[in-house]
Amino acid sequence: MSPQEEMKVQWDLFTKHHAKGKWRGTWTSYNYMGDTLDETTASVNLLLNEQTNTVEHTHDIVMGKISSDCETCFDSEDVKTIPVGSYAEGNLRQYRCASVAMVAGPTLMKSGAMSTELVLNHGDGRVRVVYQHAPVWEQGVEPGSCPPHALKLFRTMVSREVLDANVPPSFQSEEKNVPVRGDPRFFRPVPPFNWHKKWAGSSWTWGEQTGDRGWAVDDLDEADAWHGRPTGDTSDVWAMRLPGGILLQCPRVITTGRAGLFRLAWLPEDDAPVGSADDGDTAKLLRVEASVVALEPVIDEENDVMLGFYPPELGSLRCDVLAKYGELEDVSVMDKLKSMGEMGNNGGGELDPIREFVGGNDSGSSASSSSKSSSSADADGGAGAGDDDEPLDDSAFDAIRNALKL
Repeated sequence: MSPQEEMKVQWDLFTKHHAKGKWRGTWTSYNYMGDTLDETTASVNLLLNEQTNTVEHTHDIVMGKISSDCETCFDSEDVKTIPVGSYAEGNLRQYRCASVAMVAGPTLMKSGAMSTELVLNHGDGRVRVVYQHAPVWEQGVEPGSCPPHALKLFRTMVSREVLDANVPPSFQSEEKNVPVRGDPRFFRPVPPFNWHKKWAGSSWTWGEQTGDRGWAVDDLDEADAWHGRPTGDTSDVWAMRLPGGILLQCPRVITTGRAGLFRLAWLPEDDAPVGSADDGDTAKLLRVEASVVALEPVIDEENDVMLGFYPPELGSLRCDVLAKYGELEDVSVMDKLKSMGEMGNNGGGELDPIREFVGGNDSGSSASSSSKSSSSADADGGAGAGDDDEPLDDSAFDAIRNALKL
């Protein structure tokens, strides 16, 4: 596509899937260990002005709430509106869209941290995740005495959002007003079996050199089914799976010369109930993956000194919109879950204890994950493989060893 055609496609995707009104949700923040830090009721307002063909972006933050004990009165909220920006065709700033997905960033915050936001839309609901990485230095090096050696994850924000709602989605709100087919149900049980199916659909990819492309996905091979590996492909992946079919994955530490993969997978709907009007409509799987490059040095080749770092950049973006078309064949689902670290070896349904790669005798690495965020490593060559397995590919372990010192 020409630059003008690409701008139009980006604008059309932005206004079709995201600039639809007020996205109300509960912003839940987690620390590196996966513990909840705080929760805030707020809305992301992306309001399209059809006359000027522009979008105004604001945030409504609920600062407090007053509940009325009178049957004829209404509850009131103290809401603070924060302007964020305005957008037009050809000027989406830090946003880039790919099918139903959107990425914002990576952007540098005033604090020096890097923020990367991923969004997946399904009907009148969406999931929004913000990963924040802060500068860190090697052990024994005074912070600020030299350029940072890496960026380390310190905070993750997740928001389940619905369009133009009076209250954020919750179990009570969905029980009272059951979402129609085509809209997500955030608060429902999603067994780990549901991730391991046959999926087909379409894929939208973007790269700096290749631009935007569309692909048909007839089937996902084992290597591409990363949503079925909840703890990621390597030991330097921070991961957490949340109720309602949401899977988060991002780099624990980002270093120079290595692109980091930021991922979000979501199961917004199950198979339609048998005998219903939608019988035959199968489960849906949405995935987005963004590649980010950061801490690339600016070198003065004449004097052979480093002047600083280039701003972080988005290297590539991929969005998959998939539907279930069958069950896995010639494989026991129970064995599949065990091999992916989903269940204990005794088959009782519990997770195995966390096992992580530890470089040398570093003692702090055992605190780099939580039972909420990961289970045992993949048994087909992951970090927790036994002594009788094939030798591990340690191409990424040097970076992990250094990261354990940060």
